[in-house]
Amino acid sequence: MDAPTTAQFASRFTTLLPLRDPALRRARSCASITIPSLMPSSEHDGATDLPTPFQSLGARGLTNLAARLLTTTLPQDDPLAKMTVDFAKMPEINADPALKTEVEQALVAIEKAIEKEVEVSALRIPTLEVLKQLLVSGNALIFLPPDGGMRVFRLDRYVCKRDPMGKPLEIVVKESIHPIALTDFVRISCGVKPAQDAQYKDVDVYTRVIRTQAGWEVAQEINGFIVPGSQGTYTLDATPWLALRFSAIDNEDYGRGFIEEHFGDLKSLEALTQAIVEGSAAAAKVLFLVNPNGTTNRKTIAEAANGAVKTGVAADVTVLKMDKYADFRVALEAIGGISERLSFAFMLQSSVQRNGDRVTKAEIQYVAGELEEALGGIYSILAQELQLPLVRRIMLQLSKRGTIPVLPKGTVQPTIVTGLAAMGRSSELRRLDAAVGRVIQVLGPEIALQYFNPELYILQVAIGTGAKLKDIMYTADERDANAKQQQMQAVAAAAVPHVAKGAMDNINMKQAAELAPAK
Repeated sequence: MDAPTTAQFASRFTTLLPLRDPALRRARSCASITIPSLMPSSEHDGATDLPTPFQSLGARGLTNLAARLLTTTLPQDDPLAKMTVDFAKMPEINADPALKTEVEQALVAIEKAIEKEVEVSALRIPTLEVLKQLLVSGNALIFLPPDGGMRVFRLDRYVCKRDPMGKPLEIVVKESIHPIALTDFVRISCGVKPAQDAQYKDVDVYTRVIRTQAGWEVAQEINGFIVPGSQGTYTLDATPWLALRFSAIDNEDYGRGFIEEHFGDLKSLEALTQAIVEGSAAAAKVLFLVNPNGTTNRKTIAEAANGAVKTGVAADVTVLKMDKYADFRVALEAIGGISERLSFAFMLQSSVQRNGDRVTKAEIQYVAGELEEALGGIYSILAQELQLPLVRRIMLQLSKRGTIPVLPKGTVQPTIVTGLAAMGRSSELRRLDAAVGRVIQVLGPEIALQYFNPELYILQVAIGTGAKLKDIMYTADERDANAKQQQMQAVAAAAVPHVAKGAMDNINMKQAAELAPAK
């Protein structure tokens, strides 16, 4: 057997640790006041207890915001991407309308196949974890295996190096696995003790992904030796390793999370809530004080049953109390202001509804829409660093399985239609409705309809909402036929009174003739 190839992935991981430490410290601080399990401290080994925050607004807001982002990142029963084709590069197809329609129908089938793969692979569960990691730490690493699914790595499990444009250059991942998960050949090649050995320990596996001019190169290392069969290459646009960020910072290898932007309010809320909780516990303690120089016996007070009659002087007994109501009131008012600001930031339902009993549904939807548009920047980053690479990877997997055909390179490109793109379509539809409604209000429906094309308006509504209204619309021939039928029915309905009147006249004349006396 040939000697295994050596590597220095572990030392490279150690070299890049100092650049990651500031981001990791910030992530742990943010997790400690929201959901500590998302980024536990280095002392946590899975068996120790995690700290419990005194307030739950951070955890509730984080979960709510992650769920909202998930509905736009991987929408339910909605295409994740739209296949766009450059027909200018295929003049033979562009010149044939029937062939062009056939190609467009085939692209729709590819979109449906991608949507089905997202459902079958159950990608929403790990994607929700990714979004939580991005909101807390601002960073997350995912791996898309060839057989489907998704693995999520926290910031404390990998290091990353980026170029000036923010694209990853190098990723090194550290994992600790049980020796039984390795094959005998790998254990022997990398000098790992057998799993039956009483002195066995978890094995550190280092995975290094590095970008070259030709593509991506990946390999794994154990005990300084390259794992046999772990070396591979990927094209630049089809790598299964995606280093994600919540916000892009120039000249920084790691992003910053959403919680960090509101860390001051969350930290203040945590401290004030802790003070209120601990002060309330102290104030709730009931302690009776008996004057040692009085005539009342403290044993009598301690052993007396409720409602008992004892001998004593009321002035000899007092109850210890805290005169801190005014101080607690100031803290509660501060907590209320901080909670309101955080509720707006986390897009909680209570924050978009004003106080009052005449709040309309449209008002709530409008304010919620404004808050969602304020987070539009995250959608652009997710579209470029998560959604688009995910779609490309799914297309590659489906083409290898033969589910979809291999598409000509450079002719068909996936375009993300969720998140910011979907919000842009909704905003455009709202502006269109407002403009049309204003014209109808000023000029009246009779005059306004002379300037508007109803069919084009219906198509614009279909584009803005993503609904397939064209599938249920009448064709031009069907509309003409319906119009003729309605016209014939109207003519027939208009002729009925005249026919009925003539028939009644004939009946009346006949009856008059029968009743007239014979001459």
